[in-house]
Amino acid sequence: MLARVGVASLDELFASVPAGLRSRAELKLPPALDERALLRFAGSFAAENANVQASPSFLGGGAYHHFIPSAVDALASRGEFMTAYTPYQAEVSQGTLQMIFEFQTLICQLTGLEVANASLYDGASAVAEAALMAARLTRRTRIGVSAGLHRHWRQVLDTYASGIGLERVTLPLDASGRTSLGALSDDLAAVIVQSPNFVGCIEDLGAAANAAHARGALAVAATSEALSLALLRSPGELGCDVACGDAQSFGLPLSFGGPYAGFLAAREKAVRQLPGRLIGESVDSAGERAFVMTLTTREQHIRREKATSNICTNQGLCALRVTIWLALLGRQGIRRLAEQNVALASYARRELARAGIAQVYATPVFNEFTVEVPKLPAVLERCRAQGLQPGVPLARFFPEHANRLLVCVTEMNTRAQIDALVRELAA
Repeated sequence: MLARVGVASLDELFASVPAGLRSRAELKLPPALDERALLRFAGSFAAENANVQASPSFLGGGAYHHFIPSAVDALASRGEFMTAYTPYQAEVSQGTLQMIFEFQTLICQLTGLEVANASLYDGASAVAEAALMAARLTRRTRIGVSAGLHRHWRQVLDTYASGIGLERVTLPLDASGRTSLGALSDDLAAVIVQSPNFVGCIEDLGAAANAAHARGALAVAATSEALSLALLRSPGELGCDVACGDAQSFGLPLSFGGPYAGFLAAREKAVRQLPGRLIGESVDSAGERAFVMTLTTREQHIRREKATSNICTNQGLCALRVTIWLALLGRQGIRRLAEQNVALASYARRELARAGIAQVYATPVFNEFTVEVPKLPAVLERCRAQGLQPGVPLARFFPEHANRLLVCVTEMNTRAQIDALVRELAA
């Protein structure tokens, strides 16, 4: 290899790397293993992972345990979908392009908006890109952000915004668990509200949209539990200009937090400010239906420094799984699943209340809610020792909420598991 690239030694190959950055230390690697020993070694680590199939879990907070039909794995793993990094050549990428087109269509139907893109990494980057898009459209530099936005998403938004001078103003939650909209300024580019929010409360997106529009700002609805879109009135129907979030609930496993699939939808008038790319439908030279990359305002293309974003990954297989999952369940199936989540969460709230576990907020919820559990750290330790994950302790994100627990109930939780949760929290 050295001869082929025209250098005499490894030192010469790495001469462009400053000497102070080159390590001469010997790598501390264990002796080599044969294949059987290596599989045994790796398997011992894998066995330490918590398995949500084997132990009851009521964790949520942005990653949701939903059932994934076997057909999703079977179809998504077909060789026809293992295509190029990005479908630049439409003539050889019709399957991938059609899949993305269908993904966009389904997101539009769920959000009630006219256009949706593909390419976003996850809900966090989707929120950040929505904020940047709002700043471009309004030519303003302040963003109002609900305190109910997913805490990790807020961190990503802050990272994006700080580099280009966007100021973030936090909108606090009131006693009901919803975003307080009474003190909005007249110089905001957008008002970003997550619903259901991070403490589980369903926000009044209609009121948020009206408050934003009254000050010339765009209303941005964020969603971490995408299944709620199957039951609640859509952001578009409630007057929001942009809807964004994470589609992980639709056919993507928990996978230690990713990779997931972000989505971003907007009014048609904002289409040229959408980041990433947009797949459109056309006809080919023979008059047959064909799919093309209609809009791709990325820095790799003609726009360069005028690009809307530097998103450059397709997340294609994640979007494919989402599309297959939604197509398998259909309009009625996804609604029935959402209703089942609400019913199970309602049962859990009722039984916890009967056991004396206080509900923190009386506001309607979807499948997540916050409870107050005395001596929560000790309770969590006892539950986890028994293989039970009772929820997400909010003190991790809100230090003042030392005894508050965010509980998520999906169709993967049985009533027997819910009853066990109630017993442990009330013990």
